Amino acid sequence: MLTRRKLICAAGSTALYAIRNSNARAQGTVDWPTRPVRLIVNFPGGSTTDYATRIFADYLSRRVGQRFVVINRGGASGVLGIEAAVKSPPDGYTFLVTPGYSVVIAPHLLKVSFDPFKDLVPVTQFVDAALVIAVHASVPVDSVAELVTFAKHNPGKLKWATPGIGSTAHLLLEAFKLRVGIDILHVPYRGGNQTLPDFLAGVVQIDADPITLPHVLAGKAKLLAVLDRNRHPDFPDVPLLQDIYPELDFLPWLGVFAPKDTPHAIVRRLSEEMNNIADDVELRQNLAHSGLAAHRGTPEELSVLMRRDYERYGKLARHLNLRLD
Repeated sequence: MLTRRKLICAAGSTALYAIRNSNARAQGTVDWPTRPVRLIVNFPGGSTTDYATRIFADYLSRRVGQRFVVINRGGASGVLGIEAAVKSPPDGYTFLVTPGYSVVIAPHLLKVSFDPFKDLVPVTQFVDAALVIAVHASVPVDSVAELVTFAKHNPGKLKWATPGIGSTAHLLLEAFKLRVGIDILHVPYRGGNQTLPDFLAGVVQIDADPITLPHVLAGKAKLLAVLDRNRHPDFPDVPLLQDIYPELDFLPWLGVFAPKDTPHAIVRRLSEEMNNIADDVELRQNLAHSGLAAHRGTPEELSVLMRRDYERYGKLARHLNLRLD
């Protein structure tokens, strides 16, 4: 028979167990990480995402005293790496590092097995990338306005190279064409680095990849506009494209995500650690060599950014009827 005394004792034991459990969970969070942490990069080694992640992983390893191990899971526009991360235990020892493209554009173009808003927890946007509008030196224009005029008088003559169908650079091209009413031929490649030789040879006349910048300084190309948060320090007189067309504020980014149900305290801790690292002068210089900039951000800010880009790029992809499967 359950007496009043036994009931009180049982309640007390339950409360004590809950307190101990809570303390243990809290202690576990405070002590995180107690073993190596996996960072799944959903693109191959040598990619921009891989390069930036390895820089941050090195700093994190030294800062928190545990190894942050980069694991490359490329394929299917980054989808395979995301699927691997989504299926990982939500214990704070596996995170996804991905360009925004894979979570805000690819789901509109491919059949994916995950919901980026339900299966992933935003941690932080840690890198800003940039785009440019650079033209081959042979193109007789020196500004965006002159490019628009030239394209209107020469429909279909200019070719714009991008890393592939559905890439951020491709969507920028299509949005630009729609905004100003011009006809430019899209030439998709299999990655950004592959566009450069043809651009320098004049096979394609426009490229949005910052890898063209050294060739601007060498006089082999002309920089008409920059898509970034600020003007480029080496080209202070070149305008931001969004200052000309505010709606064309396309900005590629890299973000860190956790599998759903990962403890919030761990998510917040990693975000804070990466923000502290982002202020390091040497790290910023290393990123700048690849046209990247460290970014301080919160989980909430990444959530807002993700939703905004998902909706804007999705609307454009549907308008263009873009599909990759």
